[in-house]
Amino acid sequence: MIKEKIQELAKNIYDDVVGNRRHLHANPELSFHEIQTSAFVARKLEEIGLEYHKMADTGLVALIKGDKPSDKVIALRADMDALPIVEANDVPYKSRNPGVMHACGHDVHTSSLLGTAKILTQLKSEFGGTVKLIFQPAEEKLPGGASLMIKEGVLENPKPDAVIGQHVMPLIDAGKVGFRAGKYMASTDELYVTVKGKGGHGAQPQQNVDPVIITAHILTALQQVVSRFADPKSPSVLSFGKVIANGATNVIPNEVYLEGTFRTMDEAWRQEAHKRMKKMAEGIAESMGGSCEFNIMKGYPFLINEEKLTNNVRLHAEDYLGKENVLDLDIWMAAEDFAYYSQVANSCFYRLGTRNEERGITSSVHTPTFDVDETALQTSTGLMAYLAVKQLGN
Repeated sequence: MIKEKIQELAKNIYDDVVGNRRHLHANPELSFHEIQTSAFVARKLEEIGLEYHKMADTGLVALIKGDKPSDKVIALRADMDALPIVEANDVPYKSRNPGVMHACGHDVHTSSLLGTAKILTQLKSEFGGTVKLIFQPAEEKLPGGASLMIKEGVLENPKPDAVIGQHVMPLIDAGKVGFRAGKYMASTDELYVTVKGKGGHGAQPQQNVDPVIITAHILTALQQVVSRFADPKSPSVLSFGKVIANGATNVIPNEVYLEGTFRTMDEAWRQEAHKRMKKMAEGIAESMGGSCEFNIMKGYPFLINEEKLTNNVRLHAEDYLGKENVLDLDIWMAAEDFAYYSQVANSCFYRLGTRNEERGITSSVHTPTFDVDETALQTSTGLMAYLAVKQLGN
């Protein structure tokens, strides 16, 4: 049976996939700078015997065509970029690039898809249809590599019937995966705000227009956007993580600078919230004698897993891994540029467990100590190959 063949191949190539993952982990590159990463992936595709073409500078796309007759096309996506984080792990494959780390598991995604490509290439006689492999740059940085690849036609020639992606999840044990049909991840917008006043001596506040006090009122009032204007049934998050008032104990500064994020799962409300935040902040500043520059950098849309596709994929995952190893996921207010695919094509984005408490592999993504239980790489390669073959109707 095809399942047993895929499981055996995933086992046979496991060491090779781990080696690829460790090479990528040791040589991370930031978003839009994945030059050596792209070259490495290209070499591996050539070794497998696959032709490829480049998109979005460092992105790569390759096709695997089954020998049986079928017009169906399934796209599989992996991202390749790393984060500006100093790695704290003491492992042989620790990052060699100072200040850059694969702290979000994209090394796992890329090495897994290479492994899946190797499996599917060896099984071309077993299935019909086409598998499109998408190795995507710059998931971590706006405007997102997915948006660029879509603009350059990654979802055309041939057009996929579905796009499937996976992402590491350190909250789930290795060997398990998680799914959620429907709305899954939030949109994300970056907020850059400057509140201006008139600085001076802290002992003479009557001579100043204090931007710190204005900022305090703005920060408090803006929470009403979520608590009083948003539909309680539609999740929204408004957070500010940077506030700079560069004064002193007795010095009121001329301005205060803020950075924050706004996230939701409703595009109409997202647009309304932008207007409300801007109007509220500017109005408060003006009423208190100052001014406010409220700039919004619109980021990724919300991610939606097409229900029929996701339910089918989940059933195939249960068949491949066992029902006990397939979990339900809750909505997650983090963001992912895979959302761009989900907005224009039937898509399924699921979670790959990488946790191992006995070995102390529990750190969250985007932290200096993030790592994975590499046994997850056998799960990831085989499962994605099986999902592709099953979704192609074989």
